[in-house]
Amino acid sequence: MNSTTSGAGSRRRRLRGVVLGAAVAAALLTTTACRNDEPAATDPDLTAPPAAAPSGSASAGGSAPETASPSNDAGTGTGSGSPTAAGGGDSGETGGGNGTRYEDCEADGLTTAVELQDPAGETPRHFLLTVTNGSKTPCVLNDAPILRLTAGNSAPIVETLGEPDSEPVVVEGGGKAYAGLYVFGNDEGGEAEYDQSDRFTATLVAGEGTELSGTLVFDLPDGLDTVSVDDAARVNGWAGTEGLAMRPITQL
Repeated sequence: MNSTTSGAGSRRRRLRGVVLGAAVAAALLTTTACRNDEPAATDPDLTAPPAAAPSGSASAGGSAPETASPSNDAGTGTGSGSPTAAGGGDSGETGGGNGTRYEDCEADGLTTAVELQDPAGETPRHFLLTVTNGSKTPCVLNDAPILRLTAGNSAPIVETLGEPDSEPVVVEGGGKAYAGLYVFGNDEGGEAEYDQSDRFTATLVAGEGTELSGTLVFDLPDGLDTVSVDDAARVNGWAGTEGLAMRPITQL
């Protein structure tokens, strides 16, 4: 009995071991099948990140970026779109260097007149010299005229009263300019003899101070054949008005 029982138990244990082994094998087969359905962690093609889109390409769901156009902003570059600097143009200087855009006045383009400024019966001393521009184009008078009270270029030049205005006087076409003149300062009277003059002559000055060609002749006003002159004579520089020309002269 004991032998039979022992043999039967051995058969039952062998049968149970076969069943358990079959179950383990089935479990292993199931696990392997499940793993084959998942991507291998070591497959580089499956684990690599997606490649970045090339620069400038359209993004998903959007449009391609617009190409930047070249800037023509004058403040950001020196390309052909930038405005060029305006030319300097006329410097405003003439050959005489008078500082304006007009030429110096020429003697043959001016007409002259003289007006006595003293009351009748008094010794003629103060005169207003006037020049008129006969052209339609403006011209320029500089400083003061080089004035002589007697005939000939050897006659003494009248001194300028103070410093003449350094600003040139532009004489419009058909316009006038003025200079004040004082000719006689002696009050002795009696039998004294003084130099006499029947006209005044003047040479114009260019912008840089040189003498211009030509001579202006100022004939005495009607009623005067001659006037007495001496070394007290003074001339005021060119001015645009009678008052500016004569005001300093009337103080002499």
